Amino acid sequence: MLFLDQINTRDKRVLIRMDFNVPISKGEIINDARIRASLPTIKLALRSNAAIMLLSHLGRPTEGKYDQNLSLQPIANHLSSLLNQDVRLIREWTDGVEVKLGEVVLLENVRFQAGESKNEEEFARKMAALCDVFVMDAFGAAHRKQASTFGVIKFAPIACTGPLLRSEIDALNKVLQEPKRPIVAIVGGSKVSTKLAVLKKLSTIVDYLIVGGGIANTCIATKDINIGKSLYERNMLDTAAALLEGRDNQAMIPLPVDVVVSDVLSGDGKARIKAIEDIQDDELILDIGPATANNFSKIISEASTILWNGPLGVFEFDQFSEGTRAVCEAIAESNSFSVAGGGDTLAAIEKYGISDDISYISTGGGAFLEFLGGKILPSIEILQKRA
Repeated sequence: MLFLDQINTRDKRVLIRMDFNVPISKGEIINDARIRASLPTIKLALRSNAAIMLLSHLGRPTEGKYDQNLSLQPIANHLSSLLNQDVRLIREWTDGVEVKLGEVVLLENVRFQAGESKNEEEFARKMAALCDVFVMDAFGAAHRKQASTFGVIKFAPIACTGPLLRSEIDALNKVLQEPKRPIVAIVGGSKVSTKLAVLKKLSTIVDYLIVGGGIANTCIATKDINIGKSLYERNMLDTAAALLEGRDNQAMIPLPVDVVVSDVLSGDGKARIKAIEDIQDDELILDIGPATANNFSKIISEASTILWNGPLGVFEFDQFSEGTRAVCEAIAESNSFSVAGGGDTLAAIEKYGISDDISYISTGGGAFLEFLGGKILPSIEILQKRA
């Protein structure tokens, strides 16, 4: 691929596709990790006196309609503070943008524009016409074949890869192509179905595959163990059983021996520790238990490479957070090369203050999983063709 630092952007119009899809509540940014991760790319373009236009999506608005609740204005305000210069938000931009050399502007939510999700050529060409150089730097959206992540790359005068996307690819390739063993993968989440491809792939290359959340519940249910009212996928039981018993498995897949249960999923729910065989019909599994946390922590402590996507319990409520906290601390104390990604994972890292102890924190969720699952991401494929 071509990379931004190989391109002459001096006095050029540069359009950069970022991933500013961050959690916002009542106009306040809750976690700005993705925004801060973009700063080196913006500053690199600023050093060449480029006229910089930033492009991103936020949330899932109705395409073609403006939604004030999903406006990028809070992000423009935050970027102004981080860059120590005014960053204007441009609401109407498809027919041209006035931007001066050395200026940074943010284009309003690309998903407000008709033609984005279906990768319509007319819209892609309009974006390409805005710039001399297009930079794809949104790893978190690189798995989507949309106009701003794929189509524009086909038609821009020059299309290249930004530093953040490059670092994401390098970190994940290091894990997949040159890993130091033993390798431990930790995959949490509500559904086996949404993560099946990556689970299958990881089971053939890692030494231990630790599963949590609804994925673990579905695996437990294959053992004819009562999981009460817990979240699981009945239609995925055969798939989960095949995963646990896979002939091609290199991975050991340890399941919980104890769990934390409650009658309700809420901040008021009373937590009870139960052996996995003792769960009642009216109980919900909401976290792993202390014995399981100790088992998993020991496996993590002996790892040389760690991949982490997804918490192991409903860590948003403190009484159901101890399992995720124990795993966080084990990763932080490990001497391994660790890579973590996914929105809930980033929130857990932030909650337990271990960001400095993770070797690489990916900004991607779905893209992170699809890359690990062996898929060629559409944005990467088209960048390679353009190069």
